[in-house]
Amino acid sequence: MARLEGKRALVTGGTTGIGFATAQKFIAEGAKLIVTGNNPETIAQAQAAFGAAALVIKADSASVSEQRALADRIKAEFGALDIAFINAGISQWQPIEAFTEEQFDRQFAINVKGPFFLIQSLIPVFANPASVIMNASIFAHNGTPNSTVYSATKAGMSSFTKTMSAELIGRGVRFNAISCGPVDTPLFDKLGIPEAYREQAFETITASIPAGRFGNPDEVANAVTYLASDESAWTVGAEIIVDGGRLLNP
Repeated sequence: MARLEGKRALVTGGTTGIGFATAQKFIAEGAKLIVTGNNPETIAQAQAAFGAAALVIKADSASVSEQRALADRIKAEFGALDIAFINAGISQWQPIEAFTEEQFDRQFAINVKGPFFLIQSLIPVFANPASVIMNASIFAHNGTPNSTVYSATKAGMSSFTKTMSAELIGRGVRFNAISCGPVDTPLFDKLGIPEAYREQAFETITASIPAGRFGNPDEVANAVTYLASDESAWTVGAEIIVDGGRLLNP
């Protein structure tokens, strides 16, 4: 029997990268799925790829009203929700002195504020039991230069994993996190690395990973699927590191 047979699941930011690979894995494991995105082009592409197995809708993670509307849509479509992978996020790396207030606020709005109010809105929708998986990051742990704002947002997700588990486990909702190292996704195309230096940057990053390569989205999706499934029913407030050994290096 498929591990997620009959489960009702949400994947935010599921039209590309890790979210897309996870949505595909959830579908293969038997889940009914709602996927969100914010780019009309990738939403259309994802819907075509998933077909009738998933409903792909627009929901801006930075908008509290859209997150609340998403919770209402999930209740209308599914009645209740068994699994949520809170994956939508952005990453902007630059020196501390280069950040503007607008850039700071936008990263926190998408990576922290939106997810918080989505989960708040989903509390009456969650089944008992339910599993929520946060997409955190190893960069919340290792003090990487130029990642101050991004790393702080991901530290927030790691913290939510513990505090929300403590608060909501009595309702049957458990939270866990997946923390990745460098994964080959479109996110790395959005870091603002000049084209002339991109190959050098990727070589430098790769050299810092003991496994000698970037991860791929399917490898992360496998870990997320474990946390979504009943196999991890006694795993609460935990964080699984999937990073090719990157945290072994300073």
